[in-house]
Amino acid sequence: MSLNLPIDTPPLRVLIVEDDPMMQLGLEQSLMVYPQLEIVGQADDGYLGVQAALKLKPDLVVMDIGLPRLDGIAATQQIKAALPETHVVMLTSHQTETEIIAALSSGADAYCIKGATVERLLNAISAAVEGATYLDPQIARKVIENLKPPSQNKGNTANLSQRELDVLRLMVDGLSNPEIAEKLYLSPNTIKTHVRGIMNKLSVDDRVQAAVVALRSGLV
Repeated sequence: MSLNLPIDTPPLRVLIVEDDPMMQLGLEQSLMVYPQLEIVGQADDGYLGVQAALKLKPDLVVMDIGLPRLDGIAATQQIKAALPETHVVMLTSHQTETEIIAALSSGADAYCIKGATVERLLNAISAAVEGATYLDPQIARKVIENLKPPSQNKGNTANLSQRELDVLRLMVDGLSNPEIAEKLYLSPNTIKTHVRGIMNKLSVDDRVQAAVVALRSGLV
């Protein structure tokens, strides 16, 4: 397994914010084997996580929600306000719609459930770095159906090609570009092109909005 990042990209500097010592150790050991990632710091509560982020200015933060002193949602909001270019991947056992939507509203780029495979976490990281919003397939459809309504201008949904509809269905299921590429036997770059085309035709700004339009207009 590897991260789907451009060749010759410098290693991503990663901060882990997790209060469970065993989980923290497991994350560090799982991620440090990938040359594209460099673990630059760890924190075991939300307040220290914010302080570490401000000091280290990491490219990526892997953040739990249930943290002492300051929860992960509030910590993410503070980090994003000060460091908008820093990506945040939520890795948590919390699965309620309120918490998930609050996390995404705070600026989190990806939401991954604890217990998922390392491959899924890597996909979440890749998606976040690409500027996409990643939702764990376990919670994607449930959350998308309850997100804010899309804009009134839904674009011309009838103009989607069959291949774009195939890609859109997998986007609704929460799959990342590499996962969609594997399922459809296409290259990640081809999938990225299809995703851009879908968003243009649906007149939306990101993957989550595209999925909302798809569900509410009966496309999938």
